[in-house]
Amino acid sequence: IMKYLFIEKSDGIGVIIINRPDAMNAMNSDVVSELSITVSDMIADKEIGVIIITGSGEKAFVAGADIKAMQQMNAEDALEFGKTGQEMTLVIENSPKPVIAAVNGFALGGGCEISLACHIRVASENAIFGQPEVLLGLIPGWGGTQRLPKIVGTGIANELIITGNQISAQEAHRIGLVNHVVTQTELMDTCKEIGKKILNNGPNAIAKSLNCIHESFDKSIEDGLEFEVKAFANLFSREETKEGLSAFVEKRKANFRP
Repeated sequence: IMKYLFIEKSDGIGVIIINRPDAMNAMNSDVVSELSITVSDMIADKEIGVIIITGSGEKAFVAGADIKAMQQMNAEDALEFGKTGQEMTLVIENSPKPVIAAVNGFALGGGCEISLACHIRVASENAIFGQPEVLLGLIPGWGGTQRLPKIVGTGIANELIITGNQISAQEAHRIGLVNHVVTQTELMDTCKEIGKKILNNGPNAIAKSLNCIHESFDKSIEDGLEFEVKAFANLFSREETKEGLSAFVEKRKANFRP
């Protein structure tokens, strides 16, 4: 039984709601471990093709890591906490099933880092993003210095991380940090709509696409292209691809998820 998460499953979409309303959904070690386990369970669940992560209430997605808990840590504890958080973000980022962040309020520090690990970010109009760790004499420890520059570019990431500035959903959209900004009431529906579009497509093709995009980041264009073309060719031995091509030729809807 999860203490800090609500889980909903319907129509191929798994929704994970981080629920620590008294602490603005801040992440302590228990929440980190529950989130890792739940995402892994959904990856293994054959009924689920898309995962959505959000926070309970309307104020916060995840307002960061638990500062009171961090205050008690020495360097050894911090290393453990940092590694556990990083492992959680890797579970999300490496998921073969798309993970969508439905950012419904504050996404600060560790909260911003969780959203960075997701494949797609959709924000409500009241969402606020930031990596304010330097204000505490710290740096982001769950991938903020690694993922933010890849998503928004080095110059903007430098400024966000070393000023600790918090930015609006609209500004996050302008710099390419979020895909869409919608009203709070439309947030989950928009994420589910995107999810439904994804579910129409071949699950193996989706996983391979995400894998190629992810793998190419630290490769030369030549190595990336080689990785891509092998993945492309391998699909031709899959039933899923045969079904997709036949369906197109026969002018019918492909049955990818029988």
